[in-house]
Amino acid sequence: MSSQPQAAAAPLGVGILGGGPVTQAIHLPSLARLGDLLRVRHIMDVDPAVAESVAARVGARFSTSTVELLADPEVDVVAICSPHQFHAEQVIAACRAGKKAVLCEKPFAMSGQEAEAIAAVSAETGVPIIVGAMHTFDPAWLAAETAWGAVPGQVHTIRSSIVLPPNPRFEDFATEVVGRTPPPGRPQAGTDADAAMLSGGVMGLAIHDLPLVRRFCPDFADVRVLHAEALAPFGYVLSLQAGDTAIELRAAMNDTWEPDWSFEAIGDDAALRIDFTPSYVQAGSATARISTREETTVFGPFGHNGYEGEWRRLAALARGTGTAPSAATLIDDLEFALAIADSAAGRVRPAAAAAAEARA
Repeated sequence: MSSQPQAAAAPLGVGILGGGPVTQAIHLPSLARLGDLLRVRHIMDVDPAVAESVAARVGARFSTSTVELLADPEVDVVAICSPHQFHAEQVIAACRAGKKAVLCEKPFAMSGQEAEAIAAVSAETGVPIIVGAMHTFDPAWLAAETAWGAVPGQVHTIRSSIVLPPNPRFEDFATEVVGRTPPPGRPQAGTDADAAMLSGGVMGLAIHDLPLVRRFCPDFADVRVLHAEALAPFGYVLSLQAGDTAIELRAAMNDTWEPDWSFEAIGDDAALRIDFTPSYVQAGSATARISTREETTVFGPFGHNGYEGEWRRLAALARGTGTAPSAATLIDDLEFALAIADSAAGRVRPAAAAAAEARA
């Protein structure tokens, strides 16, 4: 008896809340390569000109209303790419609207309380949620995680080093961005601008690597910021201690001609190094190296990176396959980042106050 081949499942419909540079330069190019799995059906942006222009690129509907997008029957999964302060309410609304899965840009909440509320609604509705920290979905990271064996137990030093040009340079390489808001000029150093830069740098840039950091220091509740310094025009130098683990977080965004993004976890007898492609660059995965006294094993580069990886995971979850990150993992990742951001900002505020008093 011959069996007829089963027809492939129709692509899932995607609705995107927020049509800004991340949607235009990251998500639309990623989704264009995944047309057999996902199709953009609806773009929402509060700026109607942006919504219409971005939607026209992919033949989707557009609106300026979250309610209208969530009511669209062709939208199966939702990506939340709006400003941070709207993430929690929009994640909850997408879950309650009966969507099959939600991808939220980082951070997915602005407090532990918001994160717990999201987790409760996700559990109640059964809608899985993933957070777009793209490095956790990079195939090279995932391959190293599968192969590193006992390495995490011996790691004593972790380093995340990021050297990048400003985001608009990569955005303009990727696409013609519409509706970009010019970044505000940085106030004079020695004011609260340093505290804001450190907090924003942690929650906007370091947060990509913090879930990786936490993988090697489970005793993160007592994390301490030993040194915090803001760099001009934008960047940070942070030294932390979590249990017995030393953590170094460094970033600089300037006119560099050669971008670099690396992550290292160093132990007594083994080390992991991952060289990631820069943000917005979609030219394959990172390359990971696990080195011991005897050998070095290389993983990657693979054919896609973490941006595409997160969409692949979302499609699988929407179809009932794969495993979503646990609520505890998402909440712990967020609270780890918030604790570092708050502590780093707090370390420079006394210095700024002292400098202001000296000038008075």
